[in-house]
Amino acid sequence: MKSTPLENKAFLLLLIIVSVAFVWILLPYYGAVFWGAILAILFAPMQRWFLRRFNQRRNLAALSSLGVCLLLVILPITLITLSLIQEGSALYERINSGQLNFGEYFQHMWDSLPNSFKSVLHRFDITDPESIRQRLTEGAAQGSQVMAGRVLSFGQGTFQFFISFGIMLYLLFFLLRDGQELVAIIRKAIPLSEIHKRSLLRKFTAVIRATVKGNIIVAVIQGTLGGFILGVLGVEGAVLWGVVMAFLSLLPAIGAGLIWGPVAIYFLATGALWQGIVLILFGVVVIGLVDNILRPILVGKDTKLPDYVVLISTLGGMAMFGLNGFVIGPLVAALFMSVWDLFSHREDM
Repeated sequence: MKSTPLENKAFLLLLIIVSVAFVWILLPYYGAVFWGAILAILFAPMQRWFLRRFNQRRNLAALSSLGVCLLLVILPITLITLSLIQEGSALYERINSGQLNFGEYFQHMWDSLPNSFKSVLHRFDITDPESIRQRLTEGAAQGSQVMAGRVLSFGQGTFQFFISFGIMLYLLFFLLRDGQELVAIIRKAIPLSEIHKRSLLRKFTAVIRATVKGNIIVAVIQGTLGGFILGVLGVEGAVLWGVVMAFLSLLPAIGAGLIWGPVAIYFLATGALWQGIVLILFGVVVIGLVDNILRPILVGKDTKLPDYVVLISTLGGMAMFGLNGFVIGPLVAALFMSVWDLFSHREDM
């Protein structure tokens, strides 16, 4: 039966309303749904390989892919998180008890500065090192309290975490098992030409795989290298700072340097010249090369995004969506550029 224009508009309005309602219902667990879909896309090639190995038995193939995902991704992240909580708690205890005093570190650095450099600081009205030392001490105490609060809230939210974790695994299993059928349904429902749908879906998949795999590989390598060199140089909480560097390295070009840079400056200012020089050389040559060489190969090559677009979209995505934004930001940017490219060449198709 041929629908009237009024019926078409009413049905379109109903479609929009139920779609918005469904998204609204999923919002409390959007992180679980998001990462379930991301992992399903990443492990789709492995799922196809298991399907061939197990003679198209989809349940067995999906369970095998899920097991590999647990071993390669989820278990290491869980162990790192537990180590981070343990070391963060130990650092909080040291700060709270006064064993670790950032104000004293600043005072030591100030006393080691040459008088000529102090005169330069006086010109910029940095004349009261005692007030700065006091602010650093108070800031470290407040920071440690915030960190302790985060650990406590993590413990209180354990039940909610396990619910989200279970939803993610449950969804991941079915997305792995029925992913091809779901993709076919989505492709059929998108009101675009086949050429446009093929191009956008290909870009969508390529950006997700490149962004997640590339950024995570770079983050793990930079965090490991940073924690290693800080541990060798005797810095307190090397594992903690290594994990922080891994998270910061999600920001292209500037991430890990936000940690090792100030530490190197402290070494140089306090007379630990060889430690400072070693840390700078290691940070620039080793850690920096990982970012400058691996990231363009793993991320930029497949997404075909300029480095400045990757940086800005990553920063904007993380500002809007938190940690999930390091995937969402470049994905939106890549789809934006891809859609406009298709629009500009629509007459050539």
